[in-house]
Amino acid sequence: MRLSKSTFIRGLQCEKSLYLYKNHYNLKDSTPSSLQAVFDQGTNIGLLAQDLFPNGADASPENHFKMVESVGKTLDFINKGESIIYEATFLFNDVLAALDILVKDEEGWKAYEVKSSTKVSDTYIKDAAIQYYTITNSGIDLKDISIVHINNQYTKDGELDIHQLFTIESVYDQVLEFLPRIPNEVRRLKNVIESPEVPNVDIGNHCSDPYDCDFKGTCWKHIPDYSVFNISRLNKDKKFDLYNQGVITLDDIDLGQTELNPNQVLQVQSEVNGTTHIDVEEIRNFTNGLNYPLYYLDFETIGPAVPKYNGSRPYQQLVFQYSLHIQETSTSEIEHREYLADPSQDPRIGFLEQLIQDCGNSGDIIVYNIGFERGKLNDLTDVFPQYSNELGSIVNRLKDLMIPFQQKWYYTPEMRGSYSIKYVLPALVPELSYNDLDIKEGGTASNTFLSMVNETFEGDVQKTRRQLLEYCSLDTYAMVKILEKLRQV
Repeated sequence: MRLSKSTFIRGLQCEKSLYLYKNHYNLKDSTPSSLQAVFDQGTNIGLLAQDLFPNGADASPENHFKMVESVGKTLDFINKGESIIYEATFLFNDVLAALDILVKDEEGWKAYEVKSSTKVSDTYIKDAAIQYYTITNSGIDLKDISIVHINNQYTKDGELDIHQLFTIESVYDQVLEFLPRIPNEVRRLKNVIESPEVPNVDIGNHCSDPYDCDFKGTCWKHIPDYSVFNISRLNKDKKFDLYNQGVITLDDIDLGQTELNPNQVLQVQSEVNGTTHIDVEEIRNFTNGLNYPLYYLDFETIGPAVPKYNGSRPYQQLVFQYSLHIQETSTSEIEHREYLADPSQDPRIGFLEQLIQDCGNSGDIIVYNIGFERGKLNDLTDVFPQYSNELGSIVNRLKDLMIPFQQKWYYTPEMRGSYSIKYVLPALVPELSYNDLDIKEGGTASNTFLSMVNETFEGDVQKTRRQLLEYCSLDTYAMVKILEKLRQV
């Protein structure tokens, strides 16, 4: 086949991406583990959705490279009178399309495509349209085509109810609306693949819409590591406007001609001139407003697509770990407390009970990005109202260490416009680094623990638990050192 459902969508996004995928696959960027986790989750959601239509015949190929096998299997199942077929696959006009679930009921054949997202997007309509085109032209008279997606309003209570977990949404009318475009698009994209040279497509918004392209390593190699694309909170269209004018690095920017807000101007001037900006008065007010004992707190969470525990919803962020550094007075030794849940049970009760005990009754609790920790504590209060007083007290004591950096009271060129702790820490405390850790960021921590919960983890559990504790501990120790630095100035 020349085109599949995924390469059709790729070609609609960018002709160059399609050409490179088909003709220079070796240039493709490696798949980050976080994205692979999303793909694996999608596969598992697809398998779970089969229970909506149980006891079907499975037309799956032996492996991804033998997809054409499935076309024959599918036709055999149809000829034998099967009424439910998983991974039903069809080939027409050199376009191969596999469908998650094909069902024949009293009204006729109906198609169901499963997505792990929580709503139907425009891309999913196009995705369904190429399936409809391929299936109906293979002689199957489809009466309906639907997207099956996650219902994020479903709250688990007892056994998992997949009929509440999933929403089935017909996209038949939208598909028919897009259908007339498909023959021309198929013809165009085949010509792209067979073209003797790479399509001349420059970088643009299409590089990340609707998906992050996996040929950015090739197409973006002329963009330096730090460029106008790193200007904080600058509209994406404005970034590409600058790029199209030949403005790529920050010292290319004419501040007299470019509309930037004060923080963006500060970022550009700081980089060009190599200057650090420190508002001593604001920082003094911030640090003087803190009340000892100080508790430096950081949470880690998982957000499983399929809710694991009663009182939780799909994709809801659930706490499983915290680190807490405690400083009684400005001169006292730092104490450290921590919690990491047992993956075989609901992590929340043990988490909140130990947190309440470890946080004491007085003093400020310092977090980095207060909205996150406050939101998780409020979620715990909703599910465990018997702890509402204690959790409410913790919420009222929270103070946000991100504010001095978010407000640019302290800014150095090394921060590159970001106030993320991953940029602030090396700028202020270069001797501390996440680079020496096995687990370096929250996404990896979350995916690692979730794989333990799902019993798909294959590594050394005790060693990995130590790595999770080390990572989370650095997050709070980093806050201790950052506040020290703020006090010095």
